[in-house]
Amino acid sequence: MIELQNNQLTFRFPEVHKNAICQIDFQRTLRIPDDNREYPLPPGLGRFPVEHVDDFADSLPDSWQEHGGVFIPMYQSEALWINFSGDYPCAVKIAAGKINAVSGKTWSNGLSNDPQDYAVIPEQPWLDGFNVSEDFIRQFIAMPLGEGFTAEEQITGKAEHGGLQIIVYPMKHEVYVELCREQAKRPAIDDLDIQFCVCESAVPDMGLAPGGLMRQEIYEDEYGIDAWDRDHGYRCFIHLANSEQYQAITGHRPPHKPPTASDYTSAGLPWFDYYDDGKALPGSDTLSRLTSVAAKIIEKGKGVLPDNDPVQPKIVKIVGKGNLVRDGEF
Repeated sequence: MIELQNNQLTFRFPEVHKNAICQIDFQRTLRIPDDNREYPLPPGLGRFPVEHVDDFADSLPDSWQEHGGVFIPMYQSEALWINFSGDYPCAVKIAAGKINAVSGKTWSNGLSNDPQDYAVIPEQPWLDGFNVSEDFIRQFIAMPLGEGFTAEEQITGKAEHGGLQIIVYPMKHEVYVELCREQAKRPAIDDLDIQFCVCESAVPDMGLAPGGLMRQEIYEDEYGIDAWDRDHGYRCFIHLANSEQYQAITGHRPPHKPPTASDYTSAGLPWFDYYDDGKALPGSDTLSRLTSVAAKIIEKGKGVLPDNDPVQPKIVKIVGKGNLVRDGEF
């Protein structure tokens, strides 16, 4: 089952194991400069509000009602990152406009290991964008459908789906039990215990386009594809509503626009970096050929992307598995 609580999606698999729970939320963040320089991880600025599609069915497009799921408000050219939490190992597939954000392939149920098209939770604490090369992603940026910016349109030539698509598969019961048994035999190190885990448009539709270049690894599956219970998966369609339309749909005011990267950095606030010894996946050849938002605007002869000045982060905090928190209000 999937539940929406406190603007967070909770995927529960009680039929597999009582501990089989994965939580996913969507974090507001700075849009890093889209200038082909690499940047560290920007901060989380709190969760996006998440709404049930069924609660506002009369105000939404028919296609949204068919997909069901939830929706979040985003301003044009606003960025997001996807936050994962939970101790029970899960395999999570993420797509934007039904283009897999890890492999660049078109959407399919199930999992593939050639190439790997999913992230492994909790080893993968978050995902900030499209997997364009080993150790690097291009940031998820909201853009209107139909103008050629989104990954979906650049790869398929169509503005059909938009939004985000997520499917979660838990680890098989017997694999988890054996994993816990093996873990229990090891001496405690750094508080690791038997629980395993550190285990703007006239319509609301928007999609995700590639933005600035950020250093981030997407980790290789150390358990192997046969560890995942592909008979018990749940999927959810996350629609992206234009923030200008969000209030008309829901009656709620959208969140204020996030600060620019320049304003944030000038205020002396920290950026982040994350180090781990996991083996990173190679980038997707398909995703590496995408044109970023800033470049696409120039290509279209529409000037330049606003608020895209380069910045020099002066404070970069290192985070690791012991303190995987980088969200908060300021």
